Amino acid sequence: MEQAMNLFWRQGYHDTPMPQLTSRLGIGSGSLYAAFGSKEGLYAQALKRYCDSLVADLAEETDSAGNIRATLRTLLLAVATADGADLERGCLLVNAVTERAAHDGTVEQVKTTMAAVESVLTGTLEHARMRGELGAGQNPAELARFLTTFIQGLHVMGKARADRAFLEAAVSGALKVLD
Repeated sequence: MEQAMNLFWRQGYHDTPMPQLTSRLGIGSGSLYAAFGSKEGLYAQALKRYCDSLVADLAEETDSAGNIRATLRTLLLAVATADGADLERGCLLVNAVTERAAHDGTVEQVKTTMAAVESVLTGTLEHARMRGELGAGQNPAELARFLTTFIQGLHVMGKARADRAFLEAAVSGALKVLD
């Protein structure tokens, strides 16, 4: 699954031919169809694996967040620089929804994952509010929705090769919503 996920991540769904998939996975096309039903089925499972990992990693990173600003700054800067470090890959979630916006299954997986990211961030921000780290009038759910959207924008800007100074300024501006 990891091999398939990496192929789709680097090349996209449409530019990853079946012969390359079967060769990379070391299986015949019959075995691929028996295990996943189709290239589409394999892609759906690979995307789900990526999405599950993304949400689990975010939950782990924010689970014991001490200072919300420092935690979010570190997280957002990591997102901002990750895509620039490997331009061929970027974010599989962004790649999937832009390449396959007309495919309902892909769009639903992306929406489900974004809802999960938003939920993790909401929980983290609620804890921060209880510790007095957010402005009194701040709504953790609204902030989480903004940050979820902002993260996807960072992925796009990273892939567009925005320079580090630009990305750091964007992150600093975004963190002002916590005031």
